[in-house]
Amino acid sequence: QVQLVESGGGSVQAGGSLRLSCAHSGFTRDGYCLGWFRQTPGKEREGVATINRDEGSTYYAPSVKGRFTVSQDNDKTTVYLQMNSLKPEDNGIYYCAADSCEIRALSDAFLSPTPGWAWWGQGTQVNVSS
Repeated sequence: QVQLVESGGGSVQAGGSLRLSCAHSGFTRDGYCLGWFRQTPGKEREGVATINRDEGSTYYAPSVKGRFTVSQDNDKTTVYLQMNSLKPEDNGIYYCAADSCEIRALSDAFLSPTPGWAWWGQGTQVNVSS
């Protein structure tokens, strides 16, 4: 059973930084991608950044490129989202998700919540004040 546990959310002023972590376990084979998504009330969940757990290749939404960095530890058990130069529009609940990279590639959906990702974490809140 794959488990994803996010941490690191909090409140910060605009221009500040936060680092989110997603500790994951239960993968029984290679070939998975880990994605970060965020959601605010009244808006659809949007993809922020994704990393290929095996190859390390990364994907970013245009709105965060140059400000956010997705990475993983050497043991490949934790994925990070370093968020710099935060803006009020970065507010939201941030979720970690996992799915087969092959499935994501079929639809070029590395940053899309659809088709549905196989596993999701519980989310962590990020508040950016102006």
